[in-house]
Amino acid sequence: MDRREAAIYRDISKKIKSLYALRRKREGFIPGADKIRYGGRVYDDKDIYAAVEAALDFWLTMGKRGYDFEDALARSLGAAKVLVVNTGSSANLLAIATICSRSIKRYLRPGDEVITTALAFPTTITPIIQYGLKPVFVDVEPDTYNIDISLLKEAVSKRTKAIVFTHTLGNPADVAGIMAIAKRYGLYVVEDVCDGLGSRFADSSCGTFGDLATFSFYPAHHITMGEGGAVAVNNRQLYKTAMSIRDWGRECVCKGDVSLNGVCGRRFSFSVGQGRDRIDYDHRYIYSNIGYNLKPTDMQVAIGLTQLKKLKGFIDIRRRNFDAIYKGIGQHKDIFILPRSYHKAFASWFAFPITIKESAPFQRKQLLESLERAKIETRLIFAGNILRQPAFKDVDCRVVGDLKHTDNIMRRA
Repeated sequence: MDRREAAIYRDISKKIKSLYALRRKREGFIPGADKIRYGGRVYDDKDIYAAVEAALDFWLTMGKRGYDFEDALARSLGAAKVLVVNTGSSANLLAIATICSRSIKRYLRPGDEVITTALAFPTTITPIIQYGLKPVFVDVEPDTYNIDISLLKEAVSKRTKAIVFTHTLGNPADVAGIMAIAKRYGLYVVEDVCDGLGSRFADSSCGTFGDLATFSFYPAHHITMGEGGAVAVNNRQLYKTAMSIRDWGRECVCKGDVSLNGVCGRRFSFSVGQGRDRIDYDHRYIYSNIGYNLKPTDMQVAIGLTQLKKLKGFIDIRRRNFDAIYKGIGQHKDIFILPRSYHKAFASWFAFPITIKESAPFQRKQLLESLERAKIETRLIFAGNILRQPAFKDVDCRVVGDLKHTDNIMRRA
């Protein structure tokens, strides 16, 4: 970049700061008139400039900023490796596709069982079904909203190959119990941390316990790229496979400039086929997995890089808000089941869950309508019991127990 370009970039930065300051000055909050959102994008002029700078560079697809974000998030989590993707739903798809890939030693086959919960976001469960695996649903605890590990051992069968669980609303699940059972039976573990970036259990980040973990950066989440997600991977073989599947299924996993002979120096030393059918082929165009293109744009990850620097402050505010709401609603334990965390858990809360007791003098619909009239935004807890949703009611699955708490949450939370 020469001096004239640099001067234009500085001028753009100043104008963005002025525009942001002008918008902030117009912002305010009028009680009873303005809506209290349950969550949403929180940004400043640095986030806007990051996106504009990336657009001006016009790389468009994922480039150096994407690799920088992967490294930064891995350091923040204490994870071995991270792959950034275009959405949290894609992260879940990539995690399941990876453990079903024939390029790993213990890959899952159609009909293999995956233990999970019916209290779920749809795209946590969808990839399990799409890959021909059989979900085994167990109930959750009524106050943590997390998988009831007392049912896990009962759910294991000869066909069980994996556990997929969620840290619901950022509240860490009983990772120690889950991992003990997974180790005993040799099961893959996928953590869905889409709602819990920054949550910890026993001083380790959620997302670093299982074989793979998924994250989402949708506007309501802890940091945002608008759309965006990531997969943390704690195994080299799984990492290479996941990168291949994310990047069209190609075998080459070299990062950076590949215009000459590739980062590995052997780009043109590969072939496909054997014997008389052997064909020399550019390694960048050899495909060893059935893959997708799940990469984000450089503009998305540019925002992610600036957002990640604010993560600790965002978590502090979310926890402060949670404590304030708990202090108020905690006076009504006769009406509500209040959320509970485990002793070793540090929750990076996504939202405040409330379940209305059967003895309450009102129904959920009345509470929702009352809150919305008061311009307090509400949401239900994902799909509730996903087996009661139209798209999932005929899914081939196995249910352990009666899912009574999941049903109660669907009706009353």
